[in-house]
Amino acid sequence: MQGIVVAVEATARLQGYRDAVLSWAPEIAQRDFGPVGAMMGYDFHLNDDGPKLIEVNTNAGGAFLNALLAKAQKACCSDVDRALIGARDDRFETSVVAMFESEWRRQRGAGSPRRIAIVDDRPEEQYLYPEFVLARQLLLKHGIDAVISDASELKYDGGKLRLDGQEIDLVYNRLVDFTLDRPEHASLRTAYQDGAVVVTPNPHNHSLFASKRNLTLLSDPAALEAFGLSLEMRSRLAGVPRTTLVTPDNSDAAWQSRKEMFFKPHSGHGSKAVYRGDKVTKGVWAEISRGGYVAQAFASPGQRIIEIDGAPTPRKMDVRLYTYDGQVLLAAARLYQGQTTNFRTPGGGFAPVLVI
Repeated sequence: MQGIVVAVEATARLQGYRDAVLSWAPEIAQRDFGPVGAMMGYDFHLNDDGPKLIEVNTNAGGAFLNALLAKAQKACCSDVDRALIGARDDRFETSVVAMFESEWRRQRGAGSPRRIAIVDDRPEEQYLYPEFVLARQLLLKHGIDAVISDASELKYDGGKLRLDGQEIDLVYNRLVDFTLDRPEHASLRTAYQDGAVVVTPNPHNHSLFASKRNLTLLSDPAALEAFGLSLEMRSRLAGVPRTTLVTPDNSDAAWQSRKEMFFKPHSGHGSKAVYRGDKVTKGVWAEISRGGYVAQAFASPGQRIIEIDGAPTPRKMDVRLYTYDGQVLLAAARLYQGQTTNFRTPGGGFAPVLVI
């Protein structure tokens, strides 16, 4: 999995790949201010063929909760204690602080951010709000002022982005408005475009890594070779299931092979509007066939047996690597039932990863 992450990040540095993915990205994503994207998430299915990278996320949720969970694990023996990834010392904390400082220096050149805003829409209503609180506590502990804010409360005036009159140096961006298009995000959008605030992850990061359309290139050996990616890195990216664009012209062929496919919208998030091909109805297909979707070869998830009310019960499993600049900060699993990951399955949710 780490090898696949390194290969994706190496591809994203190639000019040919960057030109290709930015050709279908919006205007706001074209400029590179320097940051490479805080807290990336690489999601894998594990099966008999090895790990398969099913998607990349630029605002991956759950890292701070999983770091707390790992500290709470009670190891049965020293071997298990050593096997817990990320977690029982302060390595995750120090890595997170270093990550935000690095993002700052990539845009500003020197120094450190004085005040960081953790930003989302109506953050207190978000399912993962507790981890915003954990992130703020972590930053405060290490001497960085941090606030949690609704993006609509940010104001841009006099060349400064402010919250309640106080200047914001860096925005830890948890919005799913990846292009900052919504009217309530206008102040953040303008401040970002003017380079008046460091935003991470930002629209440029999302366009390089997380647009589902990028998977059509990352899974295409011929395209990767044309970009100049080395043979070793191309072999690693065999771990990306073949992904193609769905268009009105090829929709009939895609319908015929749908049972071996997963269909995902280009700019989707959180498993919304994602369909397993063998479950697609004619009505849903009418929407998919109009375009705006990719078809990804089905990669079966792993499975684990857990105990629920005393009974052994199977659950599907994926693994998420939280990374920064290609380095793994933390690993976590998600257990679930159904077509896609969710947090509604009894016995499901986040689970620790042990490396043996």
